[in-house]
Amino acid sequence: MGIERREEPFILPMNFINKKRIIKWGSILLTVLFLLFIIPVSTPLLLALLTAIVLEPLVGLMQERFKLRRNPSVLIVFFFFVLVIALSGYLMITKATTQFLQVVENIPHYIDLGSSLWQEVLDQICAFSVGLPNALVEEVTKQISVLVGTIKSGLLSYVNADTIKYIVTKVPAFFVNFLVYLIALFFIMADLDKLKASFYAKLTEQTEQRVKFIFHKIASFFTGFFKAQFLVSLVIFAVTLAGLLIIQPKIALFMALVIWIIDVIPIIGSIVIMAPWSIFHYVTGDSVMGTKLLLLGIVLLIIRRTVEPKVMGKHMGLSPIATLASLFIGIQLFGGVGLLVGPLLVITYKAMRESGLLQIDFKL
Repeated sequence: MGIERREEPFILPMNFINKKRIIKWGSILLTVLFLLFIIPVSTPLLLALLTAIVLEPLVGLMQERFKLRRNPSVLIVFFFFVLVIALSGYLMITKATTQFLQVVENIPHYIDLGSSLWQEVLDQICAFSVGLPNALVEEVTKQISVLVGTIKSGLLSYVNADTIKYIVTKVPAFFVNFLVYLIALFFIMADLDKLKASFYAKLTEQTEQRVKFIFHKIASFFTGFFKAQFLVSLVIFAVTLAGLLIIQPKIALFMALVIWIIDVIPIIGSIVIMAPWSIFHYVTGDSVMGTKLLLLGIVLLIIRRTVEPKVMGKHMGLSPIATLASLFIGIQLFGGVGLLVGPLLVITYKAMRESGLLQIDFKL
């Protein structure tokens, strides 16, 4: 008689499924879900928390230097922070409004100038086409007219009632988000020490040390980020000033300062000033000046795109390629705020690995 063989059911080893493994992978899953669904709808609150963390050293400095309690120190730091934002916003809005009104006032002049330039182009075509077949001249004129019409339609598609209505409807939402940001910032700054204490109370001593290490890395990241942005902007200012002293010496210092202030803003950059300025000179017939300004704008763009990853990587503790990749992916996923979120996620992941809080070690 043959011995009947019974197949034993496959049972996972007890050490494969344990409490720590479930907590670790559950935490990773919750973190991914948080990043995908919570961040896009809670940007003001997250920015308030990050701002409170950045301003916390100033609060501690006020407490130590002037022997103040926490609430007065928070109130003073918050007041000066809001004052800086208000003054910066006032200067930017008034400057933008003044420039906008000047453009509106000069619209008839621009229209007349454009019409005269177009007539000059037609005259040049007529002078050049002497002796050419009429059919060829008509076709060239037709294609140029189509091109001009396409450009005009493209410009009008951005400047119409729907676009203005969209912008106007977004203004109240922006102010509501900004108000929520300021209110949340004040309350988080006031209770940040209590929030940290209650958070650390739920951790073991070993985990607390690891989390503090991660927070220290994140704080160093923010310090390095803003320091790197400032250093890159100084390079941009120096190159801009040197270039404009050659191109437009009369307004070189003023425009260099304007471009420097604009360039500090993430994503926007100096090209926002240089491109319209160059186009204006092309439209007005000064192609030489337009070309010089365009070349300067391209040089500034190249400097920022090449120097920024290296400087930011040096001051944030990331390699240039990791910095560049985190900046690009962050912008693609989260928009403008991704310039900050992308490297922050990489720094957080790196700090979790170094602290031992996240251990992912495998071979294929």
